[in-house]
Amino acid sequence: MHALFSVLLALAPASASPAAAPGDVRAKVDAVFREYDRTDSPGCALGVYRDGRILYERGYGMANLELGAANSPESVFDIGSTSKQFTAFAIHLLAREGKLSLDDDIRRWIPEVPSYGKPVTIRHLLHHTSGLRDYIEVMYLQGVQEEDLTTDDDALAAIARQKAPNFKSGDEYLYSNTGYFLLSLVVKRVTGQSLRDFAAARIFEPLGMHHTQFNESHTRLIANRATGYATRAAGGFGIAMGDWEQNGDGGVQTTVEDLQLWDQNFYDPKVGDRRLLDDMLTVGVLNSGRKLTYASALVVDDYRGLPTVSHGGAWVGYRAQLLRFPKQHFSVACLCNFADANPTRLAHGVAEVYLGALMKAEAPRPAPASKKPAGKAAVSAAELTRLAGAYRDPESGQLITLSAESGKLTGQRGRRPFVLVPAGAGRFRAEGLPGRSAEVEVRTAAGGGQPSLVVTTTDEDDDVDTATYEPVDLWKPTAADLGAFAGRYESEEIDTTWRLVFADGQLAIKHRGVTADPLRPTTKDVFTAGGLRLAFHRDAAGNVTGFSLDEGRVRGLAFRRV
Repeated sequence: MHALFSVLLALAPASASPAAAPGDVRAKVDAVFREYDRTDSPGCALGVYRDGRILYERGYGMANLELGAANSPESVFDIGSTSKQFTAFAIHLLAREGKLSLDDDIRRWIPEVPSYGKPVTIRHLLHHTSGLRDYIEVMYLQGVQEEDLTTDDDALAAIARQKAPNFKSGDEYLYSNTGYFLLSLVVKRVTGQSLRDFAAARIFEPLGMHHTQFNESHTRLIANRATGYATRAAGGFGIAMGDWEQNGDGGVQTTVEDLQLWDQNFYDPKVGDRRLLDDMLTVGVLNSGRKLTYASALVVDDYRGLPTVSHGGAWVGYRAQLLRFPKQHFSVACLCNFADANPTRLAHGVAEVYLGALMKAEAPRPAPASKKPAGKAAVSAAELTRLAGAYRDPESGQLITLSAESGKLTGQRGRRPFVLVPAGAGRFRAEGLPGRSAEVEVRTAAGGGQPSLVVTTTDEDDDVDTATYEPVDLWKPTAADLGAFAGRYESEEIDTTWRLVFADGQLAIKHRGVTADPLRPTTKDVFTAGGLRLAFHRDAAGNVTGFSLDEGRVRGLAFRRV
């Protein structure tokens, strides 16, 4: 057994969880999916694997509401980004055969990608450290919708238009679908076969995954395919399917039964070998030397003290998670056809049924504010007034505003209001922010000035994010100030023009697919709206000439005033 996999297996205790009556276990597992176990809702399919076999499998909810067809273990789902591990495997197969090197400059194979000075390698693409802007977000900003037909040529053209990266290759980790789409093109240009054909011949058929494929045609008929759904604003469900034909970053259609064959290949390889699988599990390393938890489309981490290997996926109305506990030779596949589903949370819930006795105790969740004893950790009115004001994360540009009202501190981040509940000296619990928990630490500035806020959020998947918000003076533009920004702005990088319209005292973007939220002023000449941050530029005479746009996986996109 090769070194890395041996280390993974050695990290968790070797004892097995106490046996339970199969009926009791099934009932507990089914309870995890209770909200989807209905005939009037989309849902999920579940596969539980142990020691090379399917331990439990079942469908919950409906695969097609129009036809009254139920989800089952044989239902075929689009697994979104969970597909990336198959793309990575194809690349590692070619590397093991000497047909490419992970340290190849990607321009060797795809010269259409611009040169930004420092080479971007295949390894950078595998680990999301390339710095290349996410082509999906670029196309959304262009106005392309998920139901529009797009092809490899469209995606590559969008990538080729980018004048700058988000950062220099290797400096940071930032998830980008561009990397895995480009890897699909590398496979095609190295082998002369599409990723669909290469994966079918070299991965899916050898493993007996007869119901699995990369789908590169929006008109393809796929037997037993579950329809993707999303909640409609007016209530009920609407179809949420896409017509994008790119592959690599997504595109795999599969079943929970076929995924068991893939999962078992990591223990007893029939395709590839142990060295290749260990290469798949080798995490990325930044230029600074910091190690990531992200390997080749596999997240090498732990859950409640047990080592895990996993990757989720989300596309249109589909959600997916394949979660492996290598020491226990135990895995959970959860594939859903409902955009509101959280398969990672569901998979963790199933794992707790089987492996809970081996897991560390969960950290206690904070009690709701209504149950908190009156007067405990009280904060004076003067302190509340001192904390009121505006705070900005200098990295993301995101803004928080706090107000002292009726003896309590209320806040707003984006469109989401929240309440800060005292939780100890200089600490608050933020109720109303998304996730499992959110805490705010007040850090007093030297000299007793306005403090900064350290906001730590833990989501439903136990991923922790920490950001520091510095105090800022909010800009309060007049109607004339706002009106000066109205006009047309074009971006060569997304090959389109946006209109900014001033009406009813508000400034807003008018463009297909872009948020209709009013632009909210933060600091001078900087606005936010629906996850976008626009920083405007002026010439020497003070005239507005354009703006720079940041949007999560896209940074510094240039717009010029027409």
